Parts: sequence; C-alpha cells; structure tokens
Amino acid sequence: MAKTAIFRGAVCFAVSIAAVTPSLASGLERGGYNIDLLFDPSDYVLDSSATFVAPQRKVENARDNPLKSGGPLPGSWSTTADDSENYWSTRVGAKAAIGDFGDCMFDYSQPWGADLNPGIWQGSSYNIETKVKSHNYATTCRVKFDLGKGDFSIIGGGFYQEVSGYKYRQVVSPTALGPAYPSLYSGVGKLDMEGDGWGWRAGVAYEIPEIAFRTSLVYNSAVDHDLNGTVDLRSLPAAGSPALIAYGGKVTPVYGSVSMPDSLELKVQSGIAPNWLAFGSVKWTDWSQIQVVPFCQVGVPSCIAGVTSLTTLDLYYRDGWTVTGGIGHKFNDQWSGAVSLTWDRGTSTVIGTQTDTWMVGTQLVYSPTPNVEFKIAGAVGLLTSGESSISGGRCSNVGTATCGDEAGYSFGSDVVAAISTGVKVKF
Repeated sequence: MAKTAIFRGAVCFAVSIAAVTPSLASGLERGGYNIDLLFDPSDYVLDSSATFVAPQRKVENARDNPLKSGGPLPGSWSTTADDSENYWSTRVGAKAAIGDFGDCMFDYSQPWGADLNPGIWQGSSYNIETKVKSHNYATTCRVKFDLGKGDFSIIGGGFYQEVSGYKYRQVVSPTALGPAYPSLYSGVGKLDMEGDGWGWRAGVAYEIPEIAFRTSLVYNSAVDHDLNGTVDLRSLPAAGSPALIAYGGKVTPVYGSVSMPDSLELKVQSGIAPNWLAFGSVKWTDWSQIQVVPFCQVGVPSCIAGVTSLTTLDLYYRDGWTVTGGIGHKFNDQWSGAVSLTWDRGTSTVIGTQTDTWMVGTQLVYSPTPNVEFKIAGAVGLLTSGESSISGGRCSNVGTATCGDEAGYSFGSDVVAAISTGVKVKF
C-alpha cells in the first residue's frame, strides 16, 4: 500500500497548483512538462485538467521595412494590433503503484504552442497569423529506496512528441503589386510545417511523508524534430524578382529542423505546521538554442538561414527562467487551498513580445469523498513592457543576411489571466 502522510490534503493541492502557472511561461511553452502525479500517495490515480489562458498583449507604433516587401504597406493599415489570442491547454494522466518499490505514470499533454493573430497591420510583413500546437505522450517511472527517515527515488522515462503549425505574412507589398492587388494577388504567403521526435527524462527525489517534505530534480531532454511542410505563394505573381519567378504562383515542398528545448527543474515542498505547506520551484529552459529556423526547398542539400533558405521562422530566444513560491492550507477534510507567486523571465531579445511576467495564482480543491477531487485554479499576471527592433539580427553564422527585420513595434504593460479546472479519481 502507498504511504499516507499526515499532510496528505496539503500535498494534493500543492501538486495541482502547477496546472495554471506553467501555461503562462515564455518561449513556445504552453503546458510544459509535469510529473507531479508520479508522487501522489494513492496506489492508482486518474487525473485530468484543462486550462484557459487569455493574454491581452497589444502592440503599437508599428513601422514597416519597405525594403523587405518591395514597397511600403498602405498608410491606411493600422500601427496597432492585438498580438495575442486566447488558448486552451489540456493534460490527462494515470498513475499506478508498483508494490512498495515504485510508481509509473502515463500522460498526454500539450507542452508547446503559439497563438498570435495581429491580422492586417503595419507589421504584416513580419506576421499576420501564427499558430503552433503540440502533442506529447509520455511514460515516467520511479524506483524507491528507504533512506534515513524517508524514501529516495530514481526517476526515468521517455516521450514521443508531435509539433505542427503555420504562419501567414505579407511577402509582397500591395504597393509592389499595383493594380493586381487585391483582385489577382494579395501578396500573402503561408508556411505550413509538421514534425515529430523522441525525448527522455531523468531525475532524483527524496521524500519524508510524515512531514509532507519532498524535493525533486528532473531533467527533460531536448527533442529533435525533422520538419516537413510547404510554402504557399499562390497569392504572388511568378514575375519580377528571381525569387518570385522561381516560387511565385505555386506551392513548394520544404523541409527544416528544430530542437525543442531541454529543461532542468528543482522543486521543494514541506509541511511547516499542521495542515500548512510551503512549496517552491526553479526551472531553467534552454530556449536560446532556437534563434532562426530555416526552411529550404526539398532537394536543397544543406539548409542554412539566409543562404539557401526559402523562408525562416525568426525567434531569437534567450534561456528562460521560472521561479515559483507559495503557501497551501488544508481547511478541513473536504476543502484545501493555496496561493502562489511566479516570476518568469521573458525570452525575447531583438524581436518579439515576451518580456518578464509576474503572476499570482490561487487554487481550491474540493474532495466530496476520499477518492475524488475537484480542482479549480486561477491566475492573473502582469506582462511587462518593451519593444521589438526593426533591425532584426543575423540569420546564421554563415553569410551576412539579416532576419527578423520586416517590422518594428513597441508595447506597454499588459494583463494575462487564466483559469484551470480538473478532476482526480484515486483508489
């Protein structure tokens, strides 16, 4: 039988408070990775959650680079736009104890994603709409050993991951299209992409159930994705520049690659008084490995951004850091609650809108019976201000081409809100 701690109720809501805050992290992170279910004291557990996030990022003072699209964008196009869209992130998991020796969990999650839809504006040459989604299927196990007053665990597992998405942007300015816009051509191009890959995780943990103490250190590997897709330029004429003659008016198969980042996370929790729990975590994510993602026509032997690429995804990320701390309390046998504060370092550098974020999260857990929990959590955060440079940056270490210089803009401090619900059944 699994061990039962005197702070068991506090342990449960400390685990589930994580359902909201990771969904607000930088880079392409949505649900991220979470293996807290592995430590649930029950022998068998089914757990599910859904998180709705509503960022309110607004960009302004947009200025187009006419050299990138053959002419200035129409003056009637707005210099402001709502850059972000609401999105959902879901997670489903199951955990089973393996006697007294360990546990295994199986889970589905959506760790990565992007939902940007500024529409038609003075930054359309950089982005009109971008969507990225992911699916992650993981198995994680741990083996426990008695050590002192508690249990020491060795953690290991693997996961299969799928990533897909698309991006629309203004490739040729309506000014350059002249009378052909918009009756014949819109000048908008589309990139479609998809890929998959495998990853692994490893870590250690130490628990003292009698005081609800647990600390864990878990590493998640990078996942290399070989991407396949198309560049659709049927809304552009096959005339004019050599690039338009070669690719305009048709759909071109392309390929690329990206390595989704590895991460390292330290978590600590401990009972500090009867029915009171303190918890915290520090996570590093290697987003800096994603700078510019090139896509080349199928058949080109070496895909180099700005040299042989047909198009690129320009991100210029830096490493992400997320720090969370909080307090939880078990009110009675049916109700528990928690509050947390999270700081997430923004990953944007020369371009993008991902600046530092501060978030306050709350959680309520209702247990009508010892075997069922209903969870609801909410978070509200501050997205700090910044700007995206029109100068961009170098495409790669080969050549002198510049990427990410299609447009520049600024943005003030904005608000993000999220709500999460979940159900856990254990026996």
